[in-house]
Amino acid sequence: MAFVFFGLTGGIACGKSTVAARFREQGVQVIDADVVARQAVAPGTSGLTEIIKLFGEGVLRHDGTLDRSKLGSIVFGDEEKRRALNRILHPRIGARTMMLAQELAQRGEPLACYEAALLVENGLTDAFRPLVVVSAPEAIQVTRTMERDGVDEKAALARIRAQMPVAEKVKVADYVIDTSGTMEQTIQRADEVLAAIRAKADAS
Repeated sequence: MAFVFFGLTGGIACGKSTVAARFREQGVQVIDADVVARQAVAPGTSGLTEIIKLFGEGVLRHDGTLDRSKLGSIVFGDEEKRRALNRILHPRIGARTMMLAQELAQRGEPLACYEAALLVENGLTDAFRPLVVVSAPEAIQVTRTMERDGVDEKAALARIRAQMPVAEKVKVADYVIDTSGTMEQTIQRADEVLAAIRAKADAS
């Protein structure tokens, strides 16, 4: 049986973390791109050294860790700086992700999930098949973002529209989990999708 490394993505406040948590409850190993990104720039890593070289020590906190929000405010709206940062981050995140996946495969795990917000935007759609996209109507995204982040409607919309529309991600999905219903319905759909992925993995 081949090891299956499938993708999980979605838009802001669509419920991706809820689905990832459910997959974990069902025994799936989930590799979180955010966690991997933090590990790639931890103190003492070449990733952090490169970032300091490029952006200066002003992007560090007092404890020597990277101040992600400060770095974010520098690259937000500056395409050149964002590209430069991505050139540092993406190869390291990619290499670490594949190393972790390899460890899981060697351990005998039948499948694992890669949870990443920008999976489609980064052109990785076909590297993580089947691809699960978690979706919700924009109105629900706005409400959830306002509640979660304590921002007004305008700020919530700006964050949502800074990303690729969820509808575009849905177009390239193998499975879609719509979270606009109740939590029970979301969990049920997540279980159905996972069962389908497991069935395919068993058949391969």
